[in-house]
Amino acid sequence: MKIRDASGWTIFIFGVLAVMLGLVGLIRPEILLSILGFEVVDRALRASNDYTITFMTASSMASFNMGIYYMLASLNDIKAFYRWTVPFRTLTFIVFTTLVFLGVAPQKFVGVAVWELVGALATGIALSREKRNLYPTGMI
Repeated sequence: MKIRDASGWTIFIFGVLAVMLGLVGLIRPEILLSILGFEVVDRALRASNDYTITFMTASSMASFNMGIYYMLASLNDIKAFYRWTVPFRTLTFIVFTTLVFLGVAPQKFVGVAVWELVGALATGIALSREKRNLYPTGMI
């Protein structure tokens, strides 16, 4: 189990960041709300039917788990997984950016969208370069 190339590193780094942000959200969801630009309301002031903290905790658990998946995929050089992430992370960029433009999410939320797009591009470019090096022109 080791990281063999640039595409593996892009996946591994994303995984580490997802794990770290997941941990932050599990420990203190309000920190993530603040980072994302959402208003932070003291827990004591929240209505009994306000599930913001529950949702942030659940999302953080998903981020933590997803980060582990990414790290394991990179350590096991699962190229199919790398390829699958590119279009879906691009779709995430589109959806999150749309939420900001529609006013559903605060402007700082676009940072998450950009993070997804940069990661998708980095992985896609790395995969493309690795494929070219593996199959030089005229060999396919």
